[in-house]
Amino acid sequence: MNLFDVYPLFDITPVNAQGCYLWDKNGTKYLDMYGGHAVISIGHSHPYYVKTISEQLEKIGFYSNSVKIPLQEELAHKLGELSGYPDYQLFLCNSGAEANENALKLASFHNKKKRIIAFNKSFHGRTSLAVAATDDKSIHAPVNENENIIFLQFNDVEALQRENGNDVCAVIIEGIQGVGGVNIPTNEFLKAIRSWCTQHGALMILDEIQSGYGRSGKFFAHQAILSVKENSPDPPLPWRGRGGEAPDIITVAKGMGNGFPVAGVLISPEIKPKHGMLGTTFGGNYLACAAAIAVLDVIKNEKLIQHSTEIGNYLMNKISAFESVREVRGLGLMIGVELEIPSATIRTELLNKHHILTGSSSNKNTIRILPPLTITQQEADIFLNAFKQVLKTTMIPAQ
Repeated sequence: MNLFDVYPLFDITPVNAQGCYLWDKNGTKYLDMYGGHAVISIGHSHPYYVKTISEQLEKIGFYSNSVKIPLQEELAHKLGELSGYPDYQLFLCNSGAEANENALKLASFHNKKKRIIAFNKSFHGRTSLAVAATDDKSIHAPVNENENIIFLQFNDVEALQRENGNDVCAVIIEGIQGVGGVNIPTNEFLKAIRSWCTQHGALMILDEIQSGYGRSGKFFAHQAILSVKENSPDPPLPWRGRGGEAPDIITVAKGMGNGFPVAGVLISPEIKPKHGMLGTTFGGNYLACAAAIAVLDVIKNEKLIQHSTEIGNYLMNKISAFESVREVRGLGLMIGVELEIPSATIRTELLNKHHILTGSSSNKNTIRILPPLTITQQEADIFLNAFKQVLKTTMIPAQ
């Protein structure tokens, strides 16, 4: 049997990883400035993470959600405290797409409506409703066509306010658009969505799958954006923003498990559950919970949220001064660097000559920088020096 060939692959076969580095089968060392799509949050093979999962595996690895699994409650408690949403409810599943599927389904269950508002350049997953709410027709099969989903202009308050919301069940927006090119919603736009949803009885869904788990310099990107000013203290728990802008539902995945498949839906206490409403076979299994608990412990104990702000600002300040860089967008360690030309050549040079992994986006000129949150300034400097050299030797100045 052959693999179904849907992935364009680099000619690299990693066999080992530690911290911010990978080693391939030939022993070549690579600096990981992409984290496998922002999945690696606490660094590859973190010893506490490995120990926690290994010890759990020796006890019990799996049973279904037909029995009590106390690790789920421990995870919910720790996630609530660290994220600022201790009074929200947690539904555990396996992937970002699955989290968004359940979030949209839950919104419709709650208010009995069926229209969904999403935004241009959005990406919410590749399954059913999630892909239908993704602004990329190239990955929509005919079965994914859905007349109940509309796309509005990102960061356009007036376009949202013109929309009739009587039959809208949810507005879904990324904390920071990742695949779309690291586009950040404005403070004004998030507040307008919250107000509009409240006015029309729709639910506000924050997709924090790529932007969450400390990557933005706050636990969630929407918390960073809705802060009154940078470095202002967070409001008392539970977090509701400065003016009650908290979303009704938040979805998480990627960095949640540091590579172990785990995802979740954080649900407002106003939304009431009932048996059979949602379900999953593998979601919240023992190993997934052990991995997710280890991630939260490391983020807290190693102060990685604050570290994300410091190293992210350092990277963005340095890159902003480079020639041929059109714009740097980002918060914390979720960074998009828009160049004057398509970025593919630059990324290839970084990989082949300097052994540094970076990410692409639907904006062909934008490179995504999404390293593990554990990255050191020394490792950041290795990237910066290589990037500067590649830009100098490769870029064609804008005419």
